[in-house]
Amino acid sequence: MPKTFYITTPIYYVNDVPHIGHAYTTVAADVLARYHRLRGEDVFFLTGLDEHGQKVQQAAAKAGVDPQTHCDHLAPQFQHLWTRLNISHDAFIRTTDRQHKTFVQEKLQALHDKGLIYQKAYTGWYCTFDERFWTEKDVVAGLCPDCKRPVEQLSESNYFFKMGQYQDRLIDHIRKNATFVRPESRRNEVLGFLQNQKLGDLSISRPKSRLSWGIELPFDKDYVTYVWFDALVNYISALDYLPQKPSFDRYWPATIHLVGKDILTTHAVYWSTMLMALELPLPQTIFAHGWWTVNGEKMSKSRGNVVDPNAIVDEFGVDAFRYFLLREVPFGHDGDFSRDALIGRINTDLANDLGNLLNRTLTMIERFAKGVVPQPSEDARADHLLQRQAVQLPDLVDEHLAKLEFSRALESMWGVIQVANQHIDKNAPWKLAKEDKNKPELDTVLYDAAEALRIVALMLAPFMPQTAEELQRQLGVGAPSAGRQWGGLKPGTPIAKDNPLFPRIDTTKTQGESRVSQDQQPGSAVSPSTPAPAAPLAATVPQETPQITIEDFLKVQLKTATVLSAERVPKSEKLIKLHVDLGSEQRQIVAGIGKRYEPESLVGRRIVIVANLKPAKLMGIESQGMVLAAGDKDVGGLVTVLEDVEPGTKVK
Repeated sequence: MPKTFYITTPIYYVNDVPHIGHAYTTVAADVLARYHRLRGEDVFFLTGLDEHGQKVQQAAAKAGVDPQTHCDHLAPQFQHLWTRLNISHDAFIRTTDRQHKTFVQEKLQALHDKGLIYQKAYTGWYCTFDERFWTEKDVVAGLCPDCKRPVEQLSESNYFFKMGQYQDRLIDHIRKNATFVRPESRRNEVLGFLQNQKLGDLSISRPKSRLSWGIELPFDKDYVTYVWFDALVNYISALDYLPQKPSFDRYWPATIHLVGKDILTTHAVYWSTMLMALELPLPQTIFAHGWWTVNGEKMSKSRGNVVDPNAIVDEFGVDAFRYFLLREVPFGHDGDFSRDALIGRINTDLANDLGNLLNRTLTMIERFAKGVVPQPSEDARADHLLQRQAVQLPDLVDEHLAKLEFSRALESMWGVIQVANQHIDKNAPWKLAKEDKNKPELDTVLYDAAEALRIVALMLAPFMPQTAEELQRQLGVGAPSAGRQWGGLKPGTPIAKDNPLFPRIDTTKTQGESRVSQDQQPGSAVSPSTPAPAAPLAATVPQETPQITIEDFLKVQLKTATVLSAERVPKSEKLIKLHVDLGSEQRQIVAGIGKRYEPESLVGRRIVIVANLKPAKLMGIESQGMVLAAGDKDVGGLVTVLEDVEPGTKVK
């Protein structure tokens, strides 16, 4: 039997349309599901919707419809977005499913029969947004400690789950299982919560007189269950009726629950104690990721800055969006979305690096090998650097994805892409092609670049499925391509060079004028939507710019250089030490680009440096030049050279 892998997203609340936060979690889960399928594992990927509760009832009332109609209207919008984002979920659960409601009632009755649910009168501060009660000491200035919204005092009789009696057992479980709550900072947060206060019992009902939209308690028809007791049970109820049976013993416990950091407590504490009470194993890992801001501000409808994933896909394409979400920030940290940052990733990483490598490799195979993959010669291989980097890539991706380090997994792929571009620059196939005696070396250089691309495409497939498929098609191999080992690309295979994977976006145009839609890329059938209106330009007062003479400018010697290696300077967040090739010499340069770039992503880049700058020491390390980069206060991007120019070429 193959190893099983059960991955879940939270089930999303249907009080509004899907936004970038929903897309982020779901794309991350999709990458893990696709990756583990690629490894031959038996994967079950669950997502869906949380359709009960007070917020849904209020949203429906505001829209002038009943709650079920409201849910039925919003559910297709989530399902449509998952289709657009190439989400490969195995099941989509809705908590209004008849089978789910029956399952929840069975579990409530079981806990009631065991004496773990009791009724009592209660007075407390209630937060409608979070749908939970808070004690007097929790509330500060009349505001909910979680969402900072006003609370109201309610007195009513409710049913309670004896959650408090599992406090010590849960603390012990977290201590003994280092990967149960991740990342480490979130694990410490949960442990601190449990160790510094007494865990109370959980109110698991709401009177129908106040809230009618929910699952009726099986032992009291005047109450519905608390939305979290309903929602969290979806992770096991889904296994009861959505996949082919038997499935519970096959997939439970879940391998990973992916959640946002705002619902970590409900999953790590509420859900865990509920499972303990039901005498079921706890999930292997609950991973809480960070939030997205927009241009440095929190997303909100009142600010009008909620990012619509559909609009992003319309303009930039689905794979560019998927890449940006998981490459821009380490998973688990908060991230900031900006249109400029997305365009920067497309132009630099996707167009300049990946797209350029594919285009130049296939162009030279067409010109110098009659359009078929050439036969390499071990004796003619000038060096094994690219081969070694490509061979190590699958193991690096395995290592990073085991830790949910999506960004680092992508960095390792781009490290190979950079080395492949450097490999072409260094070996200059256009020069080798001038003499017949160089044919074995020429063929080997071209084969190695193409085979490295094949391995990159294989590992990239979970992240960017359309792009990986197109890479493989143009290389002439099937999808998925043959194996993780070197040599899967067979000599004699006809290539199928086509349009560029990622055309560069003209950044001189205003928002709404520059569009790279998925319909402009090969093999796509997505139609563009109406462009967004151009962003208004702020009025500026012209500033006088100091002028220099041509003689002053000619004193500055600018040259191209290829980055051979890069590493962070210890104890510095900004500084990276580069080892660069200038053709006639190699130099060490310290550059303040560490907040914008990871060292691995710089290897192989063709950059521009000030070559005649007097050496200086930065944090005790000598820097023999200066790297040119764009940006005012912060580095926005490196100045790079697109064409295949020799290292050391003067920039005029």
